Amino acid sequence: MPSNLFLVGFTLAVITFEFVQLDGAPIIHPSEVKALQAIHDNLIDPRAKLKNWNNGDPCRSNWTGVLCYNITLTDGYLHVQELQLLKMNLSGTLSPELGLLTHMEIMDFMWNNISGSIPKEIGSITSLKLLLLNGNQLSGPLPEEIGNLTNLDRIQIDQNQISGELPKSFAKLNKTKHFHMNNNSISGQIPSELAILPNLVHFLLDNNNLSGSLPPELSSLPKLLILQLDNNNFSGRSIPDSYANMTNLLKLSLRNCSLQGSVPDLSRIPKLGYLDLSWNNLTGTIPTNKLSNNITTIDLSNNHLTGSIPSNFSGLPNLQRLILKNNNLSGSVPSTIWQNMIFTGNKSLILDFQFNNLTNISDILNPPPNVTILLFGNPVCSRANQLRIVQFCQSQIILMNESTPNTTNTMITCGPCPPDHEPNPLVHFQCFCASPLGVEYRLKSPGFSNFQPYLLDFEDYLTSGLELSLYQLDIVSAVWEEGPRLKMELKLFPNNDSLFNASEVIRIRSMFTGWLISDSDLFGPYELLNFNMGYYGNALANPSKSGLSTGAVVGIVLGAVAGTATLSAVITILVMRRHSKYQTAAKKRSLSKIPIKIDGVKGFSFEEMEFATNKFNSSTQVGQGGYGKVYRGVLADGTVVAIKRAQQDSLQGSKEFFTEIELLSRLHHRNLVSLVGYCDEDDEQMLVYEFMPNGTLRDHISGRIKEPLNFATRLRIALGASKGILYLHTEADPPIFHRDIKASNILLDSRFTAKVADFGLSRLAPIPETDGAAPSHVSTVVKGTPGYLDPEYFLTHKLTDKSDVYSLGVVFLELLTGMQPISHGKNIVREVTMASQSGMVFSIIDSRMGSCPSECIEKFISLALRCCQDETDARPSMSEVVRELETIWRMTPEADTTTSESITTDSGLRTTGASYSSDSRNPFVSSDVSGSNLLSGAIPTIAPR
Repeated sequence: MPSNLFLVGFTLAVITFEFVQLDGAPIIHPSEVKALQAIHDNLIDPRAKLKNWNNGDPCRSNWTGVLCYNITLTDGYLHVQELQLLKMNLSGTLSPELGLLTHMEIMDFMWNNISGSIPKEIGSITSLKLLLLNGNQLSGPLPEEIGNLTNLDRIQIDQNQISGELPKSFAKLNKTKHFHMNNNSISGQIPSELAILPNLVHFLLDNNNLSGSLPPELSSLPKLLILQLDNNNFSGRSIPDSYANMTNLLKLSLRNCSLQGSVPDLSRIPKLGYLDLSWNNLTGTIPTNKLSNNITTIDLSNNHLTGSIPSNFSGLPNLQRLILKNNNLSGSVPSTIWQNMIFTGNKSLILDFQFNNLTNISDILNPPPNVTILLFGNPVCSRANQLRIVQFCQSQIILMNESTPNTTNTMITCGPCPPDHEPNPLVHFQCFCASPLGVEYRLKSPGFSNFQPYLLDFEDYLTSGLELSLYQLDIVSAVWEEGPRLKMELKLFPNNDSLFNASEVIRIRSMFTGWLISDSDLFGPYELLNFNMGYYGNALANPSKSGLSTGAVVGIVLGAVAGTATLSAVITILVMRRHSKYQTAAKKRSLSKIPIKIDGVKGFSFEEMEFATNKFNSSTQVGQGGYGKVYRGVLADGTVVAIKRAQQDSLQGSKEFFTEIELLSRLHHRNLVSLVGYCDEDDEQMLVYEFMPNGTLRDHISGRIKEPLNFATRLRIALGASKGILYLHTEADPPIFHRDIKASNILLDSRFTAKVADFGLSRLAPIPETDGAAPSHVSTVVKGTPGYLDPEYFLTHKLTDKSDVYSLGVVFLELLTGMQPISHGKNIVREVTMASQSGMVFSIIDSRMGSCPSECIEKFISLALRCCQDETDARPSMSEVVRELETIWRMTPEADTTTSESITTDSGLRTTGASYSSDSRNPFVSSDVSGSNLLSGAIPTIAPR
């Protein structure tokens, strides 16, 4: 039979080949084929993203990332219109043969690891509109020849290692609107010749090595909206007075540029919304003329300014931050700044006047709760008690806040969704599973300091630009990064359907990659960091714009049929061989392995696992347990995962393997680790999970990781883990007893959200009898980890939901003390109990947590010890544990600054994100995307860059 299939396939393939050749459809120009081959040869492609670049005609065979015109030009050939190679993990260099793609409009190599210099031959592509090379390791100078690209709309070379001076030839780029060249090593003076560019709107050159003076001529740029030159060295130079004449300017950011002289009077700029002149050597007084009503942020901190705080800061309706700290300002703090403002919704105001010579405050009346005043380091604080301003005289550092927007959550619990689908959080009153598109998106120069008041405006802006409905957009997270820039994770859901159609996916992607979403004055320029097509990836990874004749389409279809037949023959042979091999290998396995049907879980091949882990290289190993080793892997689509590889010939591993798949395939909760898939091939069994970049809770408690977790973060971790276990006990169908709760089975994601893991020992809760009653326990062999085992379960072999409560109580004690459950013959439960009874409990509290309310500590310890009672009935239920932890949380200072974290008394199914808060103590808040601010109780030092 396989031979017959092969013969049929071969015959069809021959017929198809002849059919396509006779069709006479147009092909790509030969010089462009040569160029693409040279481009491919110069690149290193470790994930084989470009493996089809050797098959057939580039346009007609849909080479990955190669998009062609849908008609031939005057020469009768097809031509490359776009080269879209975004975030494919490519390295190597850019080939000079790129210059042969003379009809190309978009060149996109963003977010790869390409090194070397930018080829001067790119200057030959006069049709080029988008030159997108940001996020690589390119070095060397900018070629003068780029100045020949007279149709160029956007040049993005930011986040590379480009050096040398800005070419004066760039003054010929008459159609260019966007110069994004930040975060390089560009040196020299900004050429004054650039002032003749008629369409330039965004000039981003921050974080370079520019020197000399600021060209006064830049004020002549007729359409300039953003001038961002932070962190350069214009040593000893002043800000040109002519910059006050930039009538269209929206944002002026010259932070840490070694500038001298006075602050220019910018009151003549009618739409100015963001001004940052901090960390310079500016002197004199602050101009007294009123700024634009659009202004959201004024930062003049860390200069040498004198005089008083002028009244012109009053009556600014959109002001969010006024930062004047570390100057020599004197006089009174004018309360008029906030008295005339209307605070509605999420609007807030921060006034940071620390470390000046302010001696009084003009009005002692307390400001609204939305106003934060910081006066530490001023003489006025010596009379803090007398003036009733003690709360304003505490030392604080105001950080850009890390935030996760609120989303509207489903009103009912969704059951397991099909593979690659998930509940749409924007749909009310019904469980609606859909397959979303994932978008990583960043605002490069936003015109505000606090995003939350503009959240709805942003949703409207983006959905309108994409021609989507509001309920199709879910803003999963929004995080401030250095810059400041605002990075977002977005999900786009189909419109009243479970799937997008193919044309809609292509349209949405092209809107992002072609920068077809209109610019916004408020939100500024954006950049696409990643476009994850998820479910649609396999079918649409290589969208093509090339239009083919009907005959060619038929030929391709027949070719596909032939290929399928041939592939079927090959697969049949391989399956027969594999089956024989499997039978041999199966004899080595335990006869107790129970085959189960695995729905909704992706199966991976051993080859895919090898590829993801670089053949299980030791450098990718991140852990090891009784089951086997755990590796950090990167799947072919770029997804980072954790791969748990069972030890071979492990009977225990085989049982745990199927138990965990069976359970996790139908468990979906924010505080449970997600199963991505599995590999069950020959003698290999592997489980593939979402990757938890912050490791295990045990790693952090043990001191293996240097930065300690502060108390608020520990409490939030305890609450998250408790909600996950509560879900297992009450919401899972049927309920589940975990049976191995311990610190090493509580994982932490990038935001330090706790996720319970490792369900290999879990057991289903008792099933109700015919009369509706259910036994309270499961009789089973004792399994678990010493130090965490419920004593009653150990003695009676009766597993109950309170067995998990006991284990969780031990974890709570670990969080509070930093001790191990059993160490040098000492048991943590006994040690803490004795310390509590003797009134010495604070002597064993982990000092690395920093300061925390003693009442919170006492209640947390009391709860932990009640969880660890020997008698089952003396322990609280999981719902009681969650409720008490929420009560403790509300007693913490962080609770006052947390406005959107769902601290609820339900089962924990509502999962909103972190708050928009400027309080550096808040465990949900950090300006450091690495999460280090979550770790330490100490206030970080903020450097100017």
